[in-house]
Amino acid sequence: MAHPLVDQFRFTRREWLRGLQGISAEDAARHLGPMNCISWTVGHLAWHEHRYWLERAQGLVLAPDINGLYGYGAPMGTPALDETLDLWQRVTQAADPFLDTLTTQTLQQDLLHKGQPVGQSIGSALQRVLYHYWYHIGEIQAVRQVLGHAGLPEYVGDIEAEAPYRPA
Repeated sequence: MAHPLVDQFRFTRREWLRGLQGISAEDAARHLGPMNCISWTVGHLAWHEHRYWLERAQGLVLAPDINGLYGYGAPMGTPALDETLDLWQRVTQAADPFLDTLTTQTLQQDLLHKGQPVGQSIGSALQRVLYHYWYHIGEIQAVRQVLGHAGLPEYVGDIEAEAPYRPA
C-alpha cells in the first residue's frame, strides 16, 4: 500500500486529468495574453515530476529536452496537446515505481541531485509538486471558462471515496 501522501498525490493527478477532459487540441493551444497555453502547462507538470522523481531521485533522464521546453522560466511555446499528454504519461509512469517505495522515513530524507542535497526533503518535494498541480488545475479551469467551456468539473472531486484521510 502506498504512503498516504502518495495516495493524495495520485488523487491530485486524477483531478488534473479530469480537468483536462473534453478539451480540444485547438483550445489547449490557445494563449490568453501572457499566459501559457494549456498544452504547454501539461508539459510543464511533466517537467516538474521528471525533475524530482526521475532526474533527482533516480538519476534518470527520460526526456533530455524537457528542461529547456517546459522548465520554470522556459519560453512560451505552443506544443500539441497529444504530445504533451504522451510526455506526461511516460514521465508519471516512470515515476510511479519510485513513489511506491516512499515511507514516512524516506519522505523525511533529503532529496538529492547528483548525490548532493537540494535543500528540501523528499516529502517537501512531494508536497510542492502536489500543490503545483492544484495551482495549475485552477488556472486551467479559469482559462477554460474564459474560452466559454461549460460543464467543467467542480473541485475537489470524490476525495472521500478515492483518497480519504488515513494516518501514515
